[in-house]
Amino acid sequence: MHRSPDVDLTALSAVDALRLLRSAEVSAERYAQALVAQCRRLQHLNAFIGFDESRVLAAARTADRVPMDARGPLHGLPLVIKDNIDTVGFATSAGTPALRSNMPRANAPVAERLFAAGALLLGKANMHELADGITNNNAAFGAARNPYAPTMIPGGSSGGTAAAVAARMSPGGLGTDTGGSVRIPAALCGVVGLRPTAGRYPAGGIVPISHTRDTAGPIARTVADVALLDGVITGAQAGLSSASLKGARIGVPRSPFFEDVDPAVAAVVASALRALRDAGCVLVDADMPDIARLSSAAAGAISYYEQSRDLDAYLRAAGSSLTTRDIADQIASPDVRSIFETDVLGASAITEQAYREAMQVHRPRLQAAYRDYFRMHDVVAIALPTTVLPARPIGDDTEVELNGRKVPTFATFLRNTRIMTTAGIPGLSLPAGLAPSGLPVGLEFDGPDGSDRALLGFGLAVEAVLGRLPPPSF
Repeated sequence: MHRSPDVDLTALSAVDALRLLRSAEVSAERYAQALVAQCRRLQHLNAFIGFDESRVLAAARTADRVPMDARGPLHGLPLVIKDNIDTVGFATSAGTPALRSNMPRANAPVAERLFAAGALLLGKANMHELADGITNNNAAFGAARNPYAPTMIPGGSSGGTAAAVAARMSPGGLGTDTGGSVRIPAALCGVVGLRPTAGRYPAGGIVPISHTRDTAGPIARTVADVALLDGVITGAQAGLSSASLKGARIGVPRSPFFEDVDPAVAAVVASALRALRDAGCVLVDADMPDIARLSSAAAGAISYYEQSRDLDAYLRAAGSSLTTRDIADQIASPDVRSIFETDVLGASAITEQAYREAMQVHRPRLQAAYRDYFRMHDVVAIALPTTVLPARPIGDDTEVELNGRKVPTFATFLRNTRIMTTAGIPGLSLPAGLAPSGLPVGLEFDGPDGSDRALLGFGLAVEAVLGRLPPPSF
């Protein structure tokens, strides 16, 4: 039995696609063909660094020959994987010239768990060079583009993954998040992104920034799809129920997260919060006035100190003779080169004493501040605008406009997402709506340490209230 030919297979969620694949209403090959055709049609979005349509179609044909009783929970589902995550058969370039020929000998464990469950590799996603930025304007491989407005950034550093998912090239995929690199592109491209609790996903086989702050994270068009991928990666595959919103207490820290926000973002987020209040949520206005300072004291010192050491360790494990210095010498993107030449390897490189202070003093204080907030206010999550402004034009790498003035691009887009990363707690970004410009706006919910599945159940309920965004107009 086959679906009617007028059904748009590219529009299916992962859950719906798997239902058709399991029932044999659609073959893995036919589904892959539809996605490959969409990738070909929208190649101007430059969502991929590595893409081989013959490879994914061959894998889909092989998947169709596997007996039904031997198929895993993701059997036949093509996924896009960010190009800093090791996958056999494709180079893992991390978007940087020196690693163009970096051919992994094994899949990263986080990717292998998806493949072991039957997922197929659709391609390797474009990214901000070395994951050190939020625009995805990659000077080596070209800029990835926002499907809702191709002259605008998709966000980063996992911009290719988010763009591919939003553009219906793939039902889902993996990014990585150090300061917001899953949630920022999810917000700007109108999809769902999860930054899991630190250490919840395996970290091996990923070109790193900081072992303390890095984590892989799933991106998809629905919370159910993100929960599906999360469950396969962690083994938490028991059915996930939608939480009740009646009486659910949500912390709303106006300071610092709602300060100096673009009016369009502020209006969409305010409307979303009103809808949640009307659905039974209790909005708890309780500020976190010191949280940004606590984060700033720890975040940069940790990531810049760890980057060269962690990157050297990745290269050694990969059997490469390259060093961080070799990588830095070939960096193509000016903003990334500046970070390496100043903060990672240059005169302003973090000292061991500053790193120890960040790890032993500032980070524990930040973690305690979050624990105290959740406990004192009895909230299931903290709500905040994922980014304080919508997508901005490709090329505005140094400065963007916010409320009539020029502000730093990197720091401004990272402002809200970065704060919680050093604490290690989970964060979920969902589409809140569209700005008058037609650009997506994201609403983030951060939960207590280890509350990932509860946060996803809460996200299911929020999504039911807010609905899904209309697809981009191609």
